[in-house]
Amino acid sequence: MGKKLSDLPNIGKELEKLLESVGVSTPEELISLGSVEVCRRLKSTGDFCYNKLYALEGAVQGIRWHDLPKEYRAELKRCFDEVPGN
Repeated sequence: MGKKLSDLPNIGKELEKLLESVGVSTPEELISLGSVEVCRRLKSTGDFCYNKLYALEGAVQGIRWHDLPKEYRAELKRCFDEVPGN
């Protein structure tokens, strides 16, 4: 695994900066927190969309987000929507 967030699939320099602004600065932190928690943090900044959720989950799994099955993306969305405060 790379040492920078932008070494992961789906994470470019802009998303890397955004993640760092919410306290996620390494791939290990992203994996430990999980995509739903990290997106909850992003939402608190006003910079959230479901595509970021899918991109982060793909990064956690080491795949392009487009390769996440449609049903799995729907489950991720449902899990995110159920998190208190969303």
